[in-house]
Amino acid sequence: MTAPTALPHPAQQAAGWAPSSPCGPGCLQDDDRDAASRLRMASRLARLVGVLLAAVLVGAVLAVPLLRGPVRGHALRVGCRAALRAVGVRLRVNGGFSTGRAGVLVVANHLSWIDVLAMGAVQPVRMLAKQELRDWPVIGGLAARTGALFVDRAGLRSLPATVAATTQALRSGAVVGVFPEGTTWCGAAAGTFRRAAFQAAVDAQVPVRPVAIGLRRPDGTADRSSAFVGDQTLWDSLSRVLRLPALVCELTVLPVIPPGVAADRRELARLAADAVGAHTGVTHPHTRHHPSCAAAPVAA
Repeated sequence: MTAPTALPHPAQQAAGWAPSSPCGPGCLQDDDRDAASRLRMASRLARLVGVLLAAVLVGAVLAVPLLRGPVRGHALRVGCRAALRAVGVRLRVNGGFSTGRAGVLVVANHLSWIDVLAMGAVQPVRMLAKQELRDWPVIGGLAARTGALFVDRAGLRSLPATVAATTQALRSGAVVGVFPEGTTWCGAAAGTFRRAAFQAAVDAQVPVRPVAIGLRRPDGTADRSSAFVGDQTLWDSLSRVLRLPALVCELTVLPVIPPGVAADRRELARLAADAVGAHTGVTHPHTRHHPSCAAAPVAA
């Protein structure tokens, strides 16, 4: 898709907005389907259903205006942690998020739906999510109630409005979480940090906090069984994770990029991408192209 030739706001100058990734089934590790893995899956799925049912009930209660604010934030953190435990994922956090009232844009690399739960388990965050998520059963309603900001990844028409809404949220003191790659990658390759969300940080004059996310086995080796890539459905990815013996989601909070350090959103996106890539060891290209996912072999 080609953007119009004359547009009033820099956020409208992006072209080819719909994100894509070359990662597919060949990037994933072998999927165990023995009796032990099936038993783990059944047990964890039962726990996850319980967590989701509780979340729906709590979400209905937290819709009451008097129970919003800190109470809702605490409930969301507890719910995300419970969901991670239910699916067999242990969260490891290196560094700490700011607990102040000022707005901040948190940007991270994107591997799986696990990333969203990990971000929410650390602090209250309004996620910038794809429009399709709003229609997902249970999850879509919960996302809307947590203040998620939705973006249409298929076109540019609504992008300026999304940037404006994100800017307003940041100015109001919200922590807004974004995955600038726009889609998930396997971890052997990474995508370009798209610049639209960074325009909101520039307009709101708030800092950007890069975060590096890694999915690992308990022995520290990288895991790509849990990546949500290719033509997988959410159920395909979820069932793979439920069958894993154990999984660690490591979230590393990197130094903040203060407002005014970067000349514009392009440089701001580059600084954030370089910070994340320096920690993960996987380079985020500064121009939109698809690096080979075969560059880093997958260990069995």
